[in-house]
Amino acid sequence: MSGTSELSAGTMDAVERASGKLAAAALAAMEEQFAWFGRMPADQRANVLLVAQHGVAGFAAWLRDPQEALRMTTDTFRGAPRDLSRWISLRQTVEMVRVSLQVFEDMVPDLAADAAEHAVLSEAVLRYGREVAFASAMSYASAAEARGAWDARLEALVVDGIVRGDAEESLLSRAAALGWDPAAEATVLVGNPPSDDPPTVVYEVRSRAARAGRAVLLGVQGSRLVVVFAGPTGAADHGVMSRMAEAFGAGAVVAGPTVASLAEAHRSSADALSGLRAVVAWPDAPRPVRSADLLPERALAGDPEAEWQLIDRVARPLEGAGGALQETVEAYLAAGGVLETCAKQLFVHPNTVRYRLRKAAELTGHSASDPRDALVLRVALAVGRLSRSRGLW
Repeated sequence: MSGTSELSAGTMDAVERASGKLAAAALAAMEEQFAWFGRMPADQRANVLLVAQHGVAGFAAWLRDPQEALRMTTDTFRGAPRDLSRWISLRQTVEMVRVSLQVFEDMVPDLAADAAEHAVLSEAVLRYGREVAFASAMSYASAAEARGAWDARLEALVVDGIVRGDAEESLLSRAAALGWDPAAEATVLVGNPPSDDPPTVVYEVRSRAARAGRAVLLGVQGSRLVVVFAGPTGAADHGVMSRMAEAFGAGAVVAGPTVASLAEAHRSSADALSGLRAVVAWPDAPRPVRSADLLPERALAGDPEAEWQLIDRVARPLEGAGGALQETVEAYLAAGGVLETCAKQLFVHPNTVRYRLRKAAELTGHSASDPRDALVLRVALAVGRLSRSRGLW
């Protein structure tokens, strides 16, 4: 820096000797001006004093060798205690730097031997303040990058744990560290990532989640993107799931069941992944499609959970309601959905067939007159008969 060569050895020595006094004065000014500073623990205030002392020492070294001191100034912030940034935000750091420089501007020039050196020191404080401001900003930027990288790794571990069904305690503790509400409902969406670039994937998912006001966890596992989002997904919230599906790339997007908490998210993940493997059998599936709507395809693909759900939700209720309902559904499906033909085969009035089909729809949630529901009923009844023949039901 031009100008520092004009400082006498006496002035340089005076600046070095005053480093402790300057740091203490800066600390006193912070405590006086900022109420939050006085509420900090004593050990954290001591850390601030340590950084301030290094900063003053860096100023003295900077006067002698600006290039060397620039490295020292950066190292001052890099070497600050790691937990200090948890107590002090970037905004608060800027405020403290401002107050410290004001103390420097008031006290340092008075250390000059004469008026000429007074002007040189005044200019030096301003230039050094610029270096300190950049160094503090770089320090916080580096810390933010490190935290972001750590959070990304931790998030990937949580999502991987959900997919693999890890122990509840370890999964929940990691998710809590990421700010996830452990009591929030959770739904898992799976599909293709929108890009091969990880930052692009993160942006696509998080931007839509932010607009929907939902917390999310995401992970890219090879060629699939797994997203866990919080909150309900009832009829009133269907738009949320559709907006989240827009963050995925081309191809099917499958949503698992909404579970009560993150501790049960593995069940949602398992169903969603099973659906993703089987959805190719339903080319016209909606996007997103619920894993429960893919039960026939999942059962045909050999998913025992889907078989059990078909038996539990369709085959068992029909059998429990009496033989007439199941017989009517089977006859109606065998007749190709022709009401009169079904009625003739059963020797009943068509209105009786209508009544029984309506009761069957109320029991199972599937209407035999709907082509898609008819497939569900066919597969469910077939799976039920196979299961019974093996003695599993």
